[in-house]
Amino acid sequence: MTALSIIPVIAGPVSLLLLGLAPSSWAERQPLKIARSTEIAAIAGLFSAILATWFYAEHGLIEQGFAGIDIYFDALSATMLILVSFVSVIVIRYSRNYLAGDPGQGRFMKWLALTIGAVLTLIVSGNLVLFTLAWMATSLKLHQLLTFYSDRPAALIVARKKFVISWIGDLCLILAMALIYQRFGSLRFGEIFAAADIVSTTSQSVDAGSELSWIGILLVLGALLKSAQFPFHSWLPEVMETPTPVSALMHAGIINAGGFLIVRMSHVMILAPSALDILAVFGAITALFGALCMLTQTSVKKSLAFSTVGQMGFMMLQCGLGAFSSAILHIVAHSLYKAHAFLSSGSIVDIAKSSWVPLVRKKRDSWHLLSGFVLALVLTFSVSTLFGFTFSNHPGVLILGVILQIALTYLLWNAIEIHIGKRLFISVSIIAVLVSVVYFALQAAFIELLQNALPTAALVSGAFDIGLLLFVLASFMSVLWLQVRFSSDDIGSGWQSAYVHFYNGLYISSFANLLIRRYWPAKSPRHS
Repeated sequence: MTALSIIPVIAGPVSLLLLGLAPSSWAERQPLKIARSTEIAAIAGLFSAILATWFYAEHGLIEQGFAGIDIYFDALSATMLILVSFVSVIVIRYSRNYLAGDPGQGRFMKWLALTIGAVLTLIVSGNLVLFTLAWMATSLKLHQLLTFYSDRPAALIVARKKFVISWIGDLCLILAMALIYQRFGSLRFGEIFAAADIVSTTSQSVDAGSELSWIGILLVLGALLKSAQFPFHSWLPEVMETPTPVSALMHAGIINAGGFLIVRMSHVMILAPSALDILAVFGAITALFGALCMLTQTSVKKSLAFSTVGQMGFMMLQCGLGAFSSAILHIVAHSLYKAHAFLSSGSIVDIAKSSWVPLVRKKRDSWHLLSGFVLALVLTFSVSTLFGFTFSNHPGVLILGVILQIALTYLLWNAIEIHIGKRLFISVSIIAVLVSVVYFALQAAFIELLQNALPTAALVSGAFDIGLLLFVLASFMSVLWLQVRFSSDDIGSGWQSAYVHFYNGLYISSFANLLIRRYWPAKSPRHS
């Protein structure tokens, strides 16, 4: 591997970081110039990411040091680098028009460049020191973006909640780094992964109180805090005072950092099954909570925010089940969808007005709902068999496929309920089949793509794992049933009360806001 191969890997992060380090006075005097420069740097970074991926495809793993900085570029890094670079180009271009004429545009673009540069650095980091520094820099720069309108008290409260939660997550990552160095004698990813693989092949189990378990638990805590998992999510649904491009970047990119940490360190995580169990439990609870709260929201952006909470929980659940490649597929799909959703949120009302919505019937036939679920379940297992996925070799992929089919159950159920006719029902069924085929085809593709970067997926074993999977399945079936109840005219008083509680996010945000107001009173920060 030549030294030139490292240049495309670092071109994007370095160019954006250099722009972000430009003097604030110059940025404020030349807002259009820094905006154009940031967009050019982002576009160049995207093409460099594609070139770096081509180098990797031709020559394999890129693991080199550059000016004292370690770089680790594999299939996982390539996937995430292209994804974040692509989303960044769109967000930066959108920001140029969105903030045109705003007196703080130059300052905003400077912070945006630094934030994106930090995220890209995190992705290509080759050791835990650089990874942790980039992780912390991302949080600090995001804090400045969240307080862009520093005269808005609501923005300050949310930013401070995020700052406190992120600080605790940073501390967990630093402690995990210290234990990793003590256990493996290195902080370079390549050396850590090689040592972890040796332990994995020579050890059958890990004691709950062992050093490896504590490493896993600390990494899990850092990921949970970074990716807004219940009950550390309260800041995310309230980020409404920041410019829309920040919401798009945060929901489509930065919030995925916790999941990326777990997948990046998956060679170590599989040595701590108890930590993976904790991650799966929190992920399942968060996914259920986010889905229920999302169903009750009337604000477009708040509904999208709770959707992100739920999706991040779903992604953590995948990691906890050992389906690491599935988690990366989820990150890619969610990032692209959520970036589009936030940047186009202003036109959602018009889209909703022109959309067809099935008529709500006063009496819903539960047998029709059960029929839809059975059809979706049969469809899932039939298609999964064609792609070679079984409960014994890929339990995480299969159970998450069943959850996807629960969403298709709603589609099939509506088709049965409103009697759309044989022709349209066949069309709906074909759509359900195609969705299922695409899901398992993408799962197979990502397993193949990331097979050299990730360890073998953990298998379900023991009563706890099986019980967890059944709980997840029952929970999402309950969400479907509650969605039916909430949309029905004959909803009872008990469900009306539940609707109000979930609408308010079980009041966790209110409690967190009281703590912030008491211990960190609002005081507008100075610009930097």
